[in-house]
Amino acid sequence: MDPVLKFRRHALIKGRSQRVVVLLSSVALLSTLGLSGCAVGPDYKKPDPWAPPHYDSHVRSGGVASETVADAPDPAWWKIFNDPELTSLEERIAHENLAVSRAASQLAQSRAQLLMAGAERFPGLSATGSYTRSQYSTKELQRIISDVGKKIGGNNGQLLRDNSGSATVPLFDQWRDSIDATYEIDLWGRVRRQYEAAKADLDAADDARRGVLIAQQAEMARDYLMLRGQQEQLRIARANSRLQQETLALARDRYKSGLVTDLDVESARSQYETTTARIASLEQDVALQMNAISLLLGTPPGSLNGELTAATRIPVVPPRVPIGVPSELAQRRPDIRQADARLHAAVANVGEAEAEFYPKITIDAGFGFQSLSFRDLGFWNARAWNVGPSISLPIFQGGKLRGQLLLNRYAQKEAAIAYRETVLTAWREVDDALIAYRDEQRRRDGLVAAQAAAERAFSLAHDQYRSGLVTYLNVLSAQNDLLQAQSQVADSTTTVAANLARLYNALGGGWQTTFPVSDPEKATAAQLARVGSVVTH
Repeated sequence: MDPVLKFRRHALIKGRSQRVVVLLSSVALLSTLGLSGCAVGPDYKKPDPWAPPHYDSHVRSGGVASETVADAPDPAWWKIFNDPELTSLEERIAHENLAVSRAASQLAQSRAQLLMAGAERFPGLSATGSYTRSQYSTKELQRIISDVGKKIGGNNGQLLRDNSGSATVPLFDQWRDSIDATYEIDLWGRVRRQYEAAKADLDAADDARRGVLIAQQAEMARDYLMLRGQQEQLRIARANSRLQQETLALARDRYKSGLVTDLDVESARSQYETTTARIASLEQDVALQMNAISLLLGTPPGSLNGELTAATRIPVVPPRVPIGVPSELAQRRPDIRQADARLHAAVANVGEAEAEFYPKITIDAGFGFQSLSFRDLGFWNARAWNVGPSISLPIFQGGKLRGQLLLNRYAQKEAAIAYRETVLTAWREVDDALIAYRDEQRRRDGLVAAQAAAERAFSLAHDQYRSGLVTYLNVLSAQNDLLQAQSQVADSTTTVAANLARLYNALGGGWQTTFPVSDPEKATAAQLARVGSVVTH
């Protein structure tokens, strides 16, 4: 290799290395200056939400079969029903439900926005390289020389004027490469407040996604329990249909024997056909409920019929229901956590608006090589650099900055009110759920006793009708009472289980404060953690 070219290549590499070192040193210094500044505006203080000393169980005289206790519950609260099918459906919600997937995509957008907001905390570096071939105006040069000659005067001036017409501007080849940096020294905390608000918005989006998950889990539990209740109603209707068919056969035998009129036969047939119609309606309800569960898992209608068709009894609530302690509610409820994050963002926005009233200082720096010949680009004496601060101070903005500050302050007040309203609403939902769970158990106890009496009354009426002691009207009335009592018990049993799911939903769903995430989401979260750890607040 040509020794001259070898020397120039070495000089070019050396020069670039030196300029990178200089720029990185400047970046470190500027970052230190920015972090040493103060942050104007209010600092966020996490509110202390109101909580009662204990949950009001609303137990009346006589008590209930299933009581709530302050024990630590299982985060997977649906396991309390001891139903493997329900557990399987709930565990698939997080990764198969479309509403949860959509909320996850919205959260990913918030993470990307946080990355963009965090970029302003660091110096911006850019590398540029350019080549320009220029031809400047010869006529302008000649005019300038002539004017200079007139200004000078004398023989020298006359000489310039005489020779100005022969002056020409040659073509210029300009080669340039450089690394440029720009950084805002965040003396007043504007950039930090902006990032703080973006981080709070990300937390709100995260809790919003968790809220969607909890809502979908509760919806799955309600739909599943309703399905089992409808299947139980269907079982009761089919059992009564068989009894009514036997009663119809008995009425026909007695009619053939001349013991009763055809009124008994037609009355028995009418009751049987009414129950048959009810069975068709219940079968439709069961099919629709299965489709609702399929939709929750993002699958086509009928795709889960195979695993849901096997009718089982309505899941039974346990005698002891662990619900934790009241002080943990604000840590679990995603809507409270989300309102807290919104309030945090609103406070940070006030600080950002206040920082806009102060001077903004920016440092610009650049280092590179510039030459009219590519062969000379690697020499050290071809270097070109610049560094210097710029400052801007708002003097008159027509009230824009003050209006923005007032807007953010009132937004902070609104967020504080919304937080308080969210907390009170949460406690109302918890108290309502506790009342509903307790009172429905007491109602069910009364219905169970009524069902036992109805079964006894129907048995007596049927035996007496067989013996000819009563008319069919007594059997018809007793059988209608029995069907109604059985249906009400099944409906109340379903409601008790659904109220327990409602209670857990009011308490914050599961007791997890994190969301089950996939591997790509873990990688993105890790990247954000690394970026956030570079600059401490």
